[in-house]
Amino acid sequence: MFAARPVPAGIVRERTFDVPPATPLPMDPIAEAKRLWISHGWSDAADGMAAVTSIIRAQQIMLSRVDAALKPLGLSFARFEMLRLLSFSRDGLLPMASASARLQVHPTSVTNVVDRLERDGLVRRSAHPTDGRATLVLLTDLGRAMVEDATASLNEHVFRSLGIPPDDLTRLVQTLAQFRRGSGDFVDPPTPPDPL
Repeated sequence: MFAARPVPAGIVRERTFDVPPATPLPMDPIAEAKRLWISHGWSDAADGMAAVTSIIRAQQIMLSRVDAALKPLGLSFARFEMLRLLSFSRDGLLPMASASARLQVHPTSVTNVVDRLERDGLVRRSAHPTDGRATLVLLTDLGRAMVEDATASLNEHVFRSLGIPPDDLTRLVQTLAQFRRGSGDFVDPPTPPDPL
């Protein structure tokens, strides 16, 4: 089991986290699947199948890059997200139910992530001062240092270098947001929310 400890300054920036590419296939299997979809009479669904399959494959590629950047720190992306969410909150703490809602995951998943982070000394739980049913999760100093190192690693090795031109990346994010909004994932707030 990973035991969290301070990461020496600079270690994240000295390591290389490039994911070695697999040998490229001689053709695009998703394009071939689309061709076969059409040849089997499913033309009306071929673009949708290609889009879903492409997004799932892109997610696999992106997750492998994220994992490579976080693995030296002993973090998963779920653990990183919790630490980053807490670090963005006003006092480095949130009720567990609020964390679940903001991360859009089931409360059991949040509990599992917090259990591991707490074992590693990156967060701690405390009773809510006014709501006896609620539990707060609080970012520790070690957790704050860890999330800063993890963010630096992700920014340097993943987020700044996705391999998608900036204008295309902006359109991609807008298109995915449109899909998510239309699927009921979120609604546009009338005004930007206040910082936590």
